[in-house]
Amino acid sequence: MKLIFVNGCFDVLHRGHIELFKYAKSLGTKLMVAIDSDQRVNQMKGKERPFNHQEDRKFFLESIRYIDEVVIFNNGEELENLTYTYKPDIMVVGSDWNGKKIVGSEYAKQVKYFERIGDYSTTKILQGSSYR
Repeated sequence: MKLIFVNGCFDVLHRGHIELFKYAKSLGTKLMVAIDSDQRVNQMKGKERPFNHQEDRKFFLESIRYIDEVVIFNNGEELENLTYTYKPDIMVVGSDWNGKKIVGSEYAKQVKYFERIGDYSTTKILQGSSYR
């Protein structure tokens, strides 16, 4: 088995997220997605977020064919513990993280960067912006 690991908020799903999951799954046999808890999203993105509660976000993600398992974490330490415990073969992160500290990356055999697809953004969706 080749385990691929992705983490994020995934509050309002859009095509960019699905393309990320599709790409990540193509790299291995099992795709695990770790999502920020509601409390963590609220701390990081403000009191209006998350738009969708963690159990709904988890349900949506579990319904995507590329994803095999979804777990929720509350803080950086829990995220690091997840990567330490599972020791993924590949951790996939957005290209905007290139050159930045990636929590838990030292426990993955490899880190791959995913280039954003178009101008998709949860923030833009919630602000009512269009992609056209």
